[in-house]
Amino acid sequence: MAYLDNIAVFVRVVELGNLSAAGRDMRVSPAVASNRVKELEKHLGVRLFNRTTRQLTPTEHGRVFYSGAKQILDAVGDAEAAVSALSGQPRGSIRVTAPLGLGRRLIASNIPDFHATYPDIEVRLRLSDHNVDIMKEGIDVAFRLGHLEDSSLRMRGIMECECLLLAAPSYLEKRGEPKTPEELISQKHACLMLRFPGSTEYFWMLQTPTGLKKFEVRGPYDSDDGDVLTSWALEGHGVVYRPRFEVERYIRDGRLQPILTETPPPPVRLAAVYPHRKLQDPKVRLLLDFMAARCQQQIREILEPA
Repeated sequence: MAYLDNIAVFVRVVELGNLSAAGRDMRVSPAVASNRVKELEKHLGVRLFNRTTRQLTPTEHGRVFYSGAKQILDAVGDAEAAVSALSGQPRGSIRVTAPLGLGRRLIASNIPDFHATYPDIEVRLRLSDHNVDIMKEGIDVAFRLGHLEDSSLRMRGIMECECLLLAAPSYLEKRGEPKTPEELISQKHACLMLRFPGSTEYFWMLQTPTGLKKFEVRGPYDSDDGDVLTSWALEGHGVVYRPRFEVERYIRDGRLQPILTETPPPPVRLAAVYPHRKLQDPKVRLLLDFMAARCQQQIREILEPA
């Protein structure tokens, strides 16, 4: 198993770009991760990485070995999944990612119950509003609000989620309430934008009488964290575009007011996205079933309180 552990650490270093991140992901110290890579290099008799003070990049030997090593780990994972299916006792770890707001409100809160139900399954959760590359970063399941674009992935739809444009009453008193999307643009309202590395455009999609249209919007600042945008909107700094279930409590207490309700954003789909082969893994199927049921229940409770 030591050699396989060395291979697993090597693969994560390639995928994450540095020893510290790979060590955290594998739950070992950077020193242990470094030693495992060195043992692998000694065994193979080649250097696998070019080392700088900030990053490790694979050498030509490293790139060739990564391709085969990844196939080995996938094959071992498939074999373990097949055994779990036969034994009826799924075990192992699942790497899960989700956007910050969705992850905090729904996914993270349900993981302890999932683990209590299936104590042999570990869940490693990463929350980020960035567009995580599932294949590159070795993610098993990604929960997303939006539309599936990568045809190499499978998607399990969970539910459609209403989206809104909102602002605080204090902002609307000061700046006025736009009655049309064109007023939102022409009056230079402060639009609070979700933006992260790789974003290329500032626009909002809205449903108009003539169909779905793209509107380029601007604002004085942006963030890669949707909850930060909501906080700014609550403080009266601008207009925010959010899923209704994330802001329903602020609508009920009057701290945020929906605007442009005649031309709202289109709903987004809450879905779980995963590589094709992962559905063969019983623990992945269990997580999908568990989280789908819990998310549906919790969103309905938020939107339709007793």
